[in-house]
Amino acid sequence: MIAAVLSLTLLGAALGIILGIANKLLKVEGNPVVEELIAMMPGSNCGQCGFPGCSGAAEAIVDGSAPPTCCPPGGKSLATAIAAKLGLTVDLSGMSDEGPKIAVVSEELCIGCCRCSKVCPTDAIIGAAKQVHNVFREACTGCSSCIEKCPTEALVMKPVPVTLQHWVMPKPAAV
Repeated sequence: MIAAVLSLTLLGAALGIILGIANKLLKVEGNPVVEELIAMMPGSNCGQCGFPGCSGAAEAIVDGSAPPTCCPPGGKSLATAIAAKLGLTVDLSGMSDEGPKIAVVSEELCIGCCRCSKVCPTDAIIGAAKQVHNVFREACTGCSSCIEKCPTEALVMKPVPVTLQHWVMPKPAAV
């Protein structure tokens, strides 16, 4: 018994050392600008931009095949930050920025079909089959992918409610 445990321990340690060395020697370096853009993006991987996740959108923005305005959940603030980071000029006239929004379930219309929870990229919709669903406010990124899937239109996008955790001091009026 001790011989078996000892041999498996030595085998595991040897393979771990080999994997550690291989990780150092065969490491693939990524584009640091792409990594910075991914860190700036919402990270919901909702697909509204037409790319497979935020990493695909960041790569497309860096190589020039997508504009900095391609991320709808990021809004104008993300587009201007990306443009400033890359040294680009951006036209924000075509973008509508209504501020951050989250999904809200109308309980009297929800039939518990679970279609919304299956498409939510962040698992923000809570509920079981044939039960009224609810949205976990802190997990919702406002991607609105659940809105199209709801057959009863029980889900709507509403502005993030002002709470103590989300309150931001308004800018002073210009005199």
